[in-house]
Amino acid sequence: MKKMGILLVLLASFSFLPAKDCNQFRGPAGQGHSEWGDLPLKWSCEDSVDWKTALNGKAWSSPIAIGKSLVLTNAIEEESGGLKLEALALDLSTGERQWSETLFSYDDRPRIHKKNSHASPTPFYDGERIFVHFGNLGTACLSIDGKVVWKKRYDYSPVHGSGCSPVVHRDLLLFSADGAKNPCLYALDKKTGEVRWKAKRESEAKRKFSFCTPLVISHNGKEQIISPASDYVFSYDLKGNQLWKSHYPGGYSVVPRPIYGDEMIYVSSGYDRPTLYAVKVDGKGDVTDTHIVWKTSKAAPHNSSPVLVRGTDGNSLFFMAADSGVVSCLDAKSGELKWMERVAGSCSASLLHAGGRIYLTDESGKTFVFKAGAPFKLLAENDLEERALATPIAVPGGLVIRTENAVWKIGK
Repeated sequence: MKKMGILLVLLASFSFLPAKDCNQFRGPAGQGHSEWGDLPLKWSCEDSVDWKTALNGKAWSSPIAIGKSLVLTNAIEEESGGLKLEALALDLSTGERQWSETLFSYDDRPRIHKKNSHASPTPFYDGERIFVHFGNLGTACLSIDGKVVWKKRYDYSPVHGSGCSPVVHRDLLLFSADGAKNPCLYALDKKTGEVRWKAKRESEAKRKFSFCTPLVISHNGKEQIISPASDYVFSYDLKGNQLWKSHYPGGYSVVPRPIYGDEMIYVSSGYDRPTLYAVKVDGKGDVTDTHIVWKTSKAAPHNSSPVLVRGTDGNSLFFMAADSGVVSCLDAKSGELKWMERVAGSCSASLLHAGGRIYLTDESGKTFVFKAGAPFKLLAENDLEERALATPIAVPGGLVIRTENAVWKIGK
């Protein structure tokens, strides 16, 4: 009876998906916005902390918020050289662990980039099931109480580890597999984990590896999967047919998730020197010469995903953060620079917009809050004094920030 009672509590927590809940990487639409407007402005490692839960492991995935729970992934590196990959749930009010499930175990953990983790992709919740992804180390579907529905492993050859978060759309589970060879976009049947299709990249990129999370958009009543990779950003239909592509010469190791607005997608070309492109989405074939509206290489991001904010006058402002901590505000339609300021230290986390403010957490654990407009106005600087690469998420009345050793709930 006790187990049944626990299950009923979990069902009550997970049985609905409010539009405001952060159910995937970068929020409910995957674009870095939160409808919760009452987020905290100032805090420290001692003040305005509702709870702090230490985690035994290392992961740079963001949590997702589902009702009264947080779900996140974790990677535990064993002294023997082994690796355990798990999913777990925390109570949003207290930080107490509700359940945990080890999904994949390896005797020898693969080598990855020193800034990466073995659990960097953020989970996805579609209103019924939880989907977690560890790149080529495994993909799984879980019930709301952490029981495995299915788990699969699709072997490909990542470089520096994995970073693409899974995306569920209709009956498909999407993720990019841009490794050292045969880069592609996977589409799985979300109910079974079986491969529906794979879209091969039509590219001759010398460095084929990238880490970008795809984005599904709708334009003129037709849906497109926007999937940046090395050398090109690609658009596919829901059957894996390529609709168009746009070239960014030499770009590789692409990380920032694309942004959609004003009938354009905004995409960064990745390493070595990133360029930010605004590309119209109504083309066919190779649209490089016809559909790039504007581009800039000034302080474009290697890792941090940007955000697009529509003003009260109907015009949109585009915000992006370079890895150096330099933040830029541009006119979204023209690319005209409104302001550029050194706001933070080195940063990998993506921008979060809520209630007219933008939140940016740098790698030292400081979160900078500034006005989502022009001119630039810094509102607050908050320090948790612990390394952070994960993107914070908004929850009712608070923020959840994952640092290297803990998860923090910040309240007002």
